[in-house]
Amino acid sequence: MNQEAYCINCGLRHQKRQKIATTLVRLLACLLAASCAVAQTGKLSAEKQAKIESAISNFMAASKAPGISAGVVQDGEFVWSAGFGMADLENSVPATSQTLYRLGSISKSITATAAMELWEHGKLDLDSAVQKYCPVFPQKPWPITTRELLGHLAGIRYYHVPEIPYSESQSDPEVGNTRHFENGIEAGLKFFADDPLVAQPATHFSYSTQGYTLVGCAIEGASGEKYAAYVREHVLVPAGMLQTRPDDRFAIIPLRARFYSKDKSGAVVNAEFLDSSYKVPGGGWLSSAPDMARFEVAILTDRLIKRATRDIMWTPQMPSDGLGRMVYGLGWQAGTTEGVGDVGHGGSQQGTSTMILIAPDARAGVVVLINSDAAGASELASQLLEIVLGLPSRGHKEITVDPKLYDGYIGSYQMNDFRITFAREEDRLFAQLNGQKIQVFPESVRDYFFKLFDAQITFVTEATGRATELILHEGGIDTYLNRVK
Repeated sequence: MNQEAYCINCGLRHQKRQKIATTLVRLLACLLAASCAVAQTGKLSAEKQAKIESAISNFMAASKAPGISAGVVQDGEFVWSAGFGMADLENSVPATSQTLYRLGSISKSITATAAMELWEHGKLDLDSAVQKYCPVFPQKPWPITTRELLGHLAGIRYYHVPEIPYSESQSDPEVGNTRHFENGIEAGLKFFADDPLVAQPATHFSYSTQGYTLVGCAIEGASGEKYAAYVREHVLVPAGMLQTRPDDRFAIIPLRARFYSKDKSGAVVNAEFLDSSYKVPGGGWLSSAPDMARFEVAILTDRLIKRATRDIMWTPQMPSDGLGRMVYGLGWQAGTTEGVGDVGHGGSQQGTSTMILIAPDARAGVVVLINSDAAGASELASQLLEIVLGLPSRGHKEITVDPKLYDGYIGSYQMNDFRITFAREEDRLFAQLNGQKIQVFPESVRDYFFKLFDAQITFVTEATGRATELILHEGGIDTYLNRVK
């Protein structure tokens, strides 16, 4: 070996050693931070802990959820987590705070944070055509930007069939994918890259997990690294999320939960099969309650991105048509919990229901991870956040209104493939939802609530009293449904 080659080789080895040393230092710092977080669990008062455990117990009894792990952030610190029920029913393995669950669409918040970190460092232009970073994605009639992809405004389609119930969605090779892909970004793009857009970008909200695969491709092009490796180095490690990893069905992953559903009789059964390797950026990560609590802490304390960047990420995007939409920023949903502003994201997938919620002004948050797709994590998360914030016990008081008001509300309201239809029966108002007729009760002339589950409706009306859209308040998240008839 000549001297020049030797020196170059020495330099490369030095750079590699330096990178390894830097990574080890960061890992050690994160491990220490994680240890401190566990040690700080005593900061959650005994009264709040008892209320949280009672709420979880009641929820499990009502929903028949096999296992739940939950976490709490208070005053910007991870203060508590625990597991309840069973991670594996067949082998009698209890759920613990360390149990790993499929995150489902919470993966989008992780991906968005990585994209915003790249933008913050000048490596990813959110408003350039995505082909600048992902040239394999074909040109469309209009340019598509990463900002539009992050806000579900890019016109990328969703699944071909309704995602829920999963037992009836296996005909779609994306919803019930059984193939494993080593290069998930490349494979995931092939599912939808040649399909036409469902709307001109920026004009209409169209929720799309597929669009986040394209964001993953943009992250790879902008960073020069594989998507999962970049997220691990720039989000997971700095946040101390050392358990979080892609949901690889071939890998031996300690503490991974088994995943469950319910059959038509209501009995708990094993969930439909899924290999999520083709959609990791939008729905393919595994994590634990402590790791997701650490993610909330890292976001609240500006350890991953600057406060100004976070504010941009959390600012709701508005399609030009203003029609049916989630109140959605860049990878994060927004809403309120009993009047307190919050941000977060939910996830639903074969064998899982998940929710993270953060109340930024209170520097508080909660995590709920459930190993069943038949239980609603968002409802429980909202209850837990109320307890953490010390809000008064919820209660909705029915009032008497003129039933003629209902004539302005009857009709169908829709956002993507989700629809609610309202009908009047004498002096009562009913919602037709997922094949069920459910009465709603007034607490003001425009605000109504369900008694069977924790959700509320606000009708947005014209001067004539006719509703043009409604706002669905559920689990701390607000969704606008446009009147379609």
